[in-house]
Amino acid sequence: MLDAPARTRAATPEVDSPAFARGAPPLRRDLADDFSTRRSRAAALQDPSDESAASGRRNSPRGVRIRLGRSVPRSLAGRIFTGIGFFAGLGGLAFGFSQARAALLHDARLVIPSSHAIEITGNNHLTRAQLLSVFGEDVDRNLLTVPLDARRAELESLPWVEHATVMRLLPNRIRIAIVERTPVAFVRQGSEISLVDAHGVLLDYSPESTSDHSYSFPILSGISAADPASTRVARMKLYLRFTGDLDAGPDKISRRLSEVDLTDPEDIKALLPDSGTSILVHFGDNDFLTRYQRYVQNLPDWKARYPKLASVDMRYEHDVVLEMAPGAAVPIAGEAAGPSEAAATPGAAAAKKPPSKRPAGRQKALPVHPKVGPR
Repeated sequence: MLDAPARTRAATPEVDSPAFARGAPPLRRDLADDFSTRRSRAAALQDPSDESAASGRRNSPRGVRIRLGRSVPRSLAGRIFTGIGFFAGLGGLAFGFSQARAALLHDARLVIPSSHAIEITGNNHLTRAQLLSVFGEDVDRNLLTVPLDARRAELESLPWVEHATVMRLLPNRIRIAIVERTPVAFVRQGSEISLVDAHGVLLDYSPESTSDHSYSFPILSGISAADPASTRVARMKLYLRFTGDLDAGPDKISRRLSEVDLTDPEDIKALLPDSGTSILVHFGDNDFLTRYQRYVQNLPDWKARYPKLASVDMRYEHDVVLEMAPGAAVPIAGEAAGPSEAAATPGAAAAKKPPSKRPAGRQKALPVHPKVGPR
């Protein structure tokens, strides 16, 4: 009788590591669990903005595709009927628009009844009758047919009008807003006196239109309606620079000017009143305030020596040329009051070229060369 072999099992290897001794888990790892762990860690480290963008892309709706091919008939007859229907619709719209337009143009409620339906604001010098003359043919006319741009251009062609605005007010009124020009001086043209603005535009002057306004301007000469617009603009710029330089100080000297001659742009001449008379002063084209101050400072002395003083030429750096009134006697050299002043015989003062544009030098001891002759 054979003996059954004894049951044996593999001997457990002896491991010195204490981990195995304490029942540690085996070395085998589940790959699915490991991949899940790594994915969770990557999601935790992901940027929040990237996560929101990704969620937005996931939640955004997909684009809707519209196919028009199925709405267009495929047969020739169907396409013809579709085209006819399309153009018939357009014709209906055009017909409806024309009927509505005709109804508006023939609507009695849109007809301007009288000139009282035209409102005007901003006119101070121009009368209402002068402005209504532009709209004379628009009375009893449909409001929608009034050419506003043409009427505005006609208004702005009037000398006093600088800018105009024309508006329709339903059902049958027109509103006009006027901005008038601002005069800055009088202008003498022969025997007539008119006004002029800063741009050289000549304005009609009549006591009726300006009865509500009082002006205190000097009278300009050297500006005419026959001059080109560019010439008038340039001379008015010179005049404004002249008065602006004089008024740069604390006193408004330009108010003392009686007349200003702009004929020669290189020599502005101004007529200044003095003790019941007027003296013509040559200012040149620069240093206006400095030359005026020199004139005022020396005028009492000049008047004491030359009572018939009529003109003073201040254009020279260290010299002043005095001109007497016609028929006035000129003191001889021995009667001159100052050692630096010499009297000249009539007509002896020769013309001099103005020196370079520099500040004036001596002011109290200016050589004076008087002469006699017409201004």
